[in-house]
Amino acid sequence: MVLIVPFVLQIFGAVGLVGYLSFKNGQKAVNDLTDKLMARTSNMVDQHLNSYLSIPHKVNQINADAIQMGLLDVRDRKTVSKYFWKQMQAYDLTYIGFGLTTGEGAGAGRYHGKTVTIDDWDSKRPKNWYNYATDSQGDRTHVNDHGDWNNFNEPWYTEPIKAGRPIWSRIVTVNYTYPYMAASAGRPIYDAQNRLLGMVAADIPLLKLSEFLRNLDVSRTGQVFILERNGKLIANSSTHQPFRLIKNDIQRLQATESPDSVVQSIAIQLQQKFNGFNSITETKKLRLNWHKEANLVYVNPWHDEYGLDWLVVISVPEQTFMAQINANNRTTIWLCLEALAIAIIIGYLTSHWITQPILQMNRASKAMASGNLDQTLDIRNIQELNILAHSFNHMAGQLREFFTALENSKAELEQRVEERTVELKTALNELQHTQAQVLQSEKMSSLGQLVAGVAHEINNPVNFIHGNITYLNEYTQDLLRMIHLYQQCHPSNDPEIQALANEIDLEFLIEDLQKMLSSMKMGTDRIRNIVLSLRNFSRIDEAEFKAVDIHEGIESTLLILQHRLKDKPECPAIEVIRNYSNLPQVECYPGQLNQVLMNILVNAIDALDEVNVKRTYQEIEKDPSQIIICTSVSDSQFVEIAIADNALGMSEQVKNLIFNPFFTTKPVGKGTGMGMAISYQIITEKHGGKLECFSTVGKGTEFIIQVPIHQQFFTAV
Repeated sequence: MVLIVPFVLQIFGAVGLVGYLSFKNGQKAVNDLTDKLMARTSNMVDQHLNSYLSIPHKVNQINADAIQMGLLDVRDRKTVSKYFWKQMQAYDLTYIGFGLTTGEGAGAGRYHGKTVTIDDWDSKRPKNWYNYATDSQGDRTHVNDHGDWNNFNEPWYTEPIKAGRPIWSRIVTVNYTYPYMAASAGRPIYDAQNRLLGMVAADIPLLKLSEFLRNLDVSRTGQVFILERNGKLIANSSTHQPFRLIKNDIQRLQATESPDSVVQSIAIQLQQKFNGFNSITETKKLRLNWHKEANLVYVNPWHDEYGLDWLVVISVPEQTFMAQINANNRTTIWLCLEALAIAIIIGYLTSHWITQPILQMNRASKAMASGNLDQTLDIRNIQELNILAHSFNHMAGQLREFFTALENSKAELEQRVEERTVELKTALNELQHTQAQVLQSEKMSSLGQLVAGVAHEINNPVNFIHGNITYLNEYTQDLLRMIHLYQQCHPSNDPEIQALANEIDLEFLIEDLQKMLSSMKMGTDRIRNIVLSLRNFSRIDEAEFKAVDIHEGIESTLLILQHRLKDKPECPAIEVIRNYSNLPQVECYPGQLNQVLMNILVNAIDALDEVNVKRTYQEIEKDPSQIIICTSVSDSQFVEIAIADNALGMSEQVKNLIFNPFFTTKPVGKGTGMGMAISYQIITEKHGGKLECFSTVGKGTEFIIQVPIHQQFFTAV
């Protein structure tokens, strides 16, 4: 326990501390990134609103100044409307017009989305309003429509006149041949003597704000929407429009009634949290839940000098930022558990290796204390324990000599016993001191030797044996030729030679020696192939993308699983059918790709074993268990690996859940449910490929892996 506990606590504590610090640093980095992303997105929206919504007021100011300076004569409605038609070609507006205190007015509008028409009306109702089609120069060609119009009943006219300054009127919603939703900016106009003539207005389309929001980076995973203080939607980044059509009329939507469930849920929670939207006067950073998933919400008030007062809401699922950290947490936990298990095993083996000689010495010491002086210690491979054993054996020999001398001379017994007792005490003190030194020294040196030597313990002896077998075979052949030549040149019936030949069965020895050498070479070849396959499978030294032979990885995986494919008493052999095509070298993470192959093949073997347990020998012989592996090149850019079995297959419900984490159909304790989830992540996220499952109940299952041949088509996450 003295060896194991500190070692285990040290390893486990170090791994746990590193994992915890990694998690905290990652979480802090994600929080910082989230704040920066949300703030950057909010600034982009603010800048766009400031720029986009300033256009109508700038156009109004230009036109009001031109009217006051006499450059535009509002009494000449035909000329002014044509001038507005020209302005519509330069600005992304839906309408530019003016209304006079006399009830007259004119303007140019893009009601149908593309074509610009001209409106003209006088003060004499009814049927005082006309809409004209125009040619490419802005001249009127024919009347499209006519009807009644009264400036003094329209908020478009009355609100700027009442305010006496540039303002925004109410948002205009009309359904012509397409939905028309615009913000209307109005401004009073005066003549050169500063007398009120009326007002000039410009409308800008609001639906284009939704297009801008959809193009934001954050909209790929989250939602961005803009609403008024009364809760009505102005724009949003979802595919739903911020209005609904009822009997061909446009009805604006409250954010709390949005068909987009995310927008609706966030709006409801904001309304409940702040008791309405009017109380939000500064930027708010919130964490709200939607469908039991946390969303990071950023609410930013936006207003301008002309009376607009809106809220910009940005919502992004927290899982978007935390997914990788959560995956790293799971990996860290598994690493801690694995480090704990490995530390316990290594500590136990180390302590057993060190304490066994000490326990033997303890037993020998007790035996000597009981009067049995014929005790010796075996020589060990540990230098310090060898020194201790030599000292102990030397001490035991001396004790035997002393006790023999005591029997011969009783007169000297007391004196010699007293002297030797002092020596024994001294030796025991030295022994205890040496034991303490050996314990500490061996603990450190053994750990170093284990770590440094384990990598060579297999390869070095095998390479030594394998390299010498060739020479041994040559030497043996030379000796055998010499024996044959000796027998031919010096035939002898010497009874002693003949007896020895019969005793060792020379003919059988010569024949069997060849077989033994062949078997030894086959054995060393087998060990080297296994070691090479294990290295090829693990690919520990290949953490980056590398061009490899896919077939080599498949064969290495099959070699490792060979013991499960062979015929066993409880399960028959599983036949592996290889349909390989000529494949190019593939750029991939070799170790991770081999892990995917291992997971799929193990699942196939488990499924076949489960079927074979329930089948009779005749059924197995009629329909043997098979795993079919096919490789091919798909679309000249991908390599395809298909692995199929003829087990019982799986239901549609199970197949839909097969790639979910922690989902397994195996008994408790046999499967973790993470194999296929990790495999799917490796193929899709790490390699930019596809992993698909096709299964038919009663016929079997097939997994198809597609991996890009060259990684310029995909950048790994």
